[in-house]
Amino acid sequence: MPITEYLERNARLYPNDVSLVEINPANQPERNITWREYNLIEASEAEKYRREMTWREFDINANRFANLLFTRGIKKGDKVAILLMNCIEWLPIYFGILKTGALAVPMNYRYSADEIKYCADLSDSKMMVFGPEFIERVTAVKDEMDISDYFYVGKREETPDYADNYQDMTYFCSSVVPPVEINDDDDAAIYFSSGTTGFPKAILHRHAALVASCKAEQNHHSQTRDDVFLCIPPLYHTGAKMHWFGSLLSASKAVILRGVKPEWVLQAASEEKATIIWLLVPWAQDILDAIDRGDINLNDYRLAQWRLMHIGAQPVPPSLIKRWKTVFPHHQYDTNYGLSESIGPGCVHLGVENIHKVGAIGKAGYGWQTKIVDENRNEVADGEVGELAVKGDGVMKCYYKNSEASAEVLTDDGWLLTGDMAKTDEDGFIYLVDRKKDVIISGGENLYPVQIEDFLRAHNKIKDVAVIGLPDKRLGEIATAIIEIKEGMTCTEDEINEFCDGLPRYKRPKKIIFAPVPRNATGKIEKPRLRDIYCGERLVEAQTTN
Repeated sequence: MPITEYLERNARLYPNDVSLVEINPANQPERNITWREYNLIEASEAEKYRREMTWREFDINANRFANLLFTRGIKKGDKVAILLMNCIEWLPIYFGILKTGALAVPMNYRYSADEIKYCADLSDSKMMVFGPEFIERVTAVKDEMDISDYFYVGKREETPDYADNYQDMTYFCSSVVPPVEINDDDDAAIYFSSGTTGFPKAILHRHAALVASCKAEQNHHSQTRDDVFLCIPPLYHTGAKMHWFGSLLSASKAVILRGVKPEWVLQAASEEKATIIWLLVPWAQDILDAIDRGDINLNDYRLAQWRLMHIGAQPVPPSLIKRWKTVFPHHQYDTNYGLSESIGPGCVHLGVENIHKVGAIGKAGYGWQTKIVDENRNEVADGEVGELAVKGDGVMKCYYKNSEASAEVLTDDGWLLTGDMAKTDEDGFIYLVDRKKDVIISGGENLYPVQIEDFLRAHNKIKDVAVIGLPDKRLGEIATAIIEIKEGMTCTEDEINEFCDGLPRYKRPKKIIFAPVPRNATGKIEKPRLRDIYCGERLVEAQTTN
């Protein structure tokens, strides 16, 4: 059945149970506030409080938005863009779009005005829902986009003159379930790639993919109605939303936290009795560093109920998990691997029972198949490096309006080539080696940056590290380490070089740069940005020396 029916089931069976909570830690909550209260008082007052929504209210608001869209001419197959920071309105808006049979088109909140226009045009979006953080960017390109209606989620007095206020428009709309027939093969959503090779590609998914992610998430993490999921990463991305789908399937509460400071994460986990928290690598490191510095006293929080810490979206340093288990020995640890083309996390899954395999991303997830292939798409032997391929109901239908790019990654028999280089061990566990396009070829040797990064992160002064290839006239490329040092510490190039004596000589970085390591909103290192910063000057140097 389509994913919208799970929401309707929860509203019917558990109408008064809390489904969603939003916490804005910048404004200390004085009391709980319901969705209904929020609509009856000024937003300026409401925003001071912790907000919550029941399953019945969730479904009603999704129905109301769907019926509003009908009045504006939206029909099955149309596209509606979402440009919002994480908030309690996000998911009801998403489900309201799905209930019309239209496609939800979530956009990255870091997009520039030009990228917003590009993605709206590429996806054929007819309407847009946006928040206060995006007024300037949307206004700059609104006359250049083929958008018929704009809905603004924010204070009514700040609503731009070209938009309608979302709260005002939906409050009096019908709450009846829209009479639209939706099946698993219908198109459901368009997500966007990270845009590492230019502007993003539009990834088209069916309802079957959304349902597959629900089942995989709930199966992997054994979520029940008693669980509470603390959601921190951005909902526009498949990662956070598909992890929340486990809460949808189990009809359990989720908490949307607007902020990532270590003390805010622990406070929310304590007050909301969170049992599952998905962290990105930098956030987990920040929490541990704050504890080490004495900025956080764990005795100030109630964390005994927190059972599972899992990390995804990027390779996880084994040293980080060893350090985490030292501080939180009772935690189960898990990791998922996925990409937006495979409906986010879950196509490869480690499993809490396999913590002895930390460093691996796991085996094929629930409902998935995996294999590692060479350039001719033939499977390689255990221990050999090849490209990871996955197959399952979560594989994208295609890159929307890009048949050439689709053909490059989708095989005729349903496999998706991920672009990630990987290998398996003797037990069948998969280890990421690196992104195919990030492999450094230095003097004829293939260097895999992730391996070098994992080694360097074991240094007690290093907070974060990225390894990229820089042009070199003699070797073609050289491995260059951009290193971010922990707060309050100093480190020299000689210290790093001495530490790297533990690496084979050909893998040792030939250049060290001490600088911040940029990561995107989902925690991935922005290597294209680093190449833009450092490759130009290095290319000039390579051409004028040696």
